[in-house]
Amino acid sequence: MMGKTRSSDAVRVGSTIMLMAAMVVSVSGHNYGLALSKSILFFEGQRSGKLPPSQRLTWRKDSGLRDGFEIGVDLVGGYYDAGDNVKFNFPMAWSTTMLAWGVSEFGREMGPHLPHALDAIRWATDYFLKATSVPGVVFVQVGEPYGDHNCWERPEDMNTPRTPYSVSAQFPGSEVSAEIAAALAAASLAFRPVDHRYSALLLSRAKTVFEFADKYKGSYNDSLGPRVCPFYCDFSGYEDELIWAASWLFKATKAPNYWNYVVQNIHHLDYYKFKTFNSLPNGVGSFAEFGWDTKNAGINVLAFEIVMKDNNNTDLFMVNADKFVCSVLPESPTKYVNYSPGGLLFKPGGSNLQHATALSFLLVVYARYTNLAKRVVQCGNVKATPARLIQVARGQVDYILGSNPMNMSYMVGYGRKFPQRIHHRGSSLPSLDQHPQQIGCKDGTPYFESRRPNPNLLTGAVVGGPDIKDRYNDSRADFVHSEPTTYINAPLVGVLAFFRWHPYP
Repeated sequence: MMGKTRSSDAVRVGSTIMLMAAMVVSVSGHNYGLALSKSILFFEGQRSGKLPPSQRLTWRKDSGLRDGFEIGVDLVGGYYDAGDNVKFNFPMAWSTTMLAWGVSEFGREMGPHLPHALDAIRWATDYFLKATSVPGVVFVQVGEPYGDHNCWERPEDMNTPRTPYSVSAQFPGSEVSAEIAAALAAASLAFRPVDHRYSALLLSRAKTVFEFADKYKGSYNDSLGPRVCPFYCDFSGYEDELIWAASWLFKATKAPNYWNYVVQNIHHLDYYKFKTFNSLPNGVGSFAEFGWDTKNAGINVLAFEIVMKDNNNTDLFMVNADKFVCSVLPESPTKYVNYSPGGLLFKPGGSNLQHATALSFLLVVYARYTNLAKRVVQCGNVKATPARLIQVARGQVDYILGSNPMNMSYMVGYGRKFPQRIHHRGSSLPSLDQHPQQIGCKDGTPYFESRRPNPNLLTGAVVGGPDIKDRYNDSRADFVHSEPTTYINAPLVGVLAFFRWHPYP
């Protein structure tokens, strides 16, 4: 524990911190600390439930206050996933896991923004404690997606069905249950230094939910069908979520049974055929994938950190973590992602910036781990040093913040030029302060079709991003490119925290 700092030393330390912050801005032209604060603030705009007095995005008001009441369960709270008003727990849980991993990994670098990051995590975990409060049942969604998507209305006004959907022993959903377990376990680590009692509660529930997910194996695709598909189908199977959750539980508990589970089941991940994206070349495995659906690359990076200190079974995870790096590195002979002329990483699927932020997070984390292990990733005849991985990640972050052919920030409220007409109901409709009367299901259509900028600034929201030719059409109707999501922002929080503190030329 550090002793008290003398006043003169404190002045020097403070001056050094200010200088480092200035260096970050001057080296890149971007204020990563400012971007970090905004990226966290975005989550307040996605909140469902009774908003607290500390709410900073004040144009948002209470919503979904009776979620779950029709079946006698309190399901108030949590997040809307994107520009709609449905609570999809699968992507919400992964977003929470990533926020928690960002805090666990880069919490010290967050400085004054750390309490807000913890608030963002807690808004989700309080809800997940409710969603897992009934023994033998895990609630996985609130809201009827087709009815919701047929309306353009504020969350404060929504009158579409708020049907709760759940999985159980008879109708399993291992992927979403296991991801909730991972989120609770990861969050327990984030809260451990500041709220030990809450951390212990999260960890206890994570164990219970993981046991449920593993005991009653099955996909929620089969149990809930069109209620979750095509919105958030699980394309890659539930085995990755079970292993991902076990990895986080081992990290949080050090209990050998969780690590044994990882090692004994890792073979279930198919590293040589990937069934989601058939466009990938032969030989590209799911080791290259990471996001709300597929956890494989994250498992290998996380597991490498777990085992590198013991030098035990390191190769099992290091080989595939290295393959992931080589699939992303622009100069790698085994690169399997595309890059736009302006340098933005592209993978198949919509909302492309989710790939840029998630993979950048893994690059920065793996750079930290490989640096500690004093090793360099070898991609054929190309050496990928930790510094090079960080450089690639920073290129993606800088692109998002405005260093691109459009000279446009894709984070709302950051920079001089950013998206004005994002695909987001609450942002695009006048707030209750401006229009206290209800706006009905179809009454919002003229606002959706309008070419006028959104009246409410969803500060920090990162949209789906430009096309592969670096073009961006600022249109609400073009939701693939103009819709923000929690799972775009969540990994970006950790990356921005890293760059806030570590200036690299």
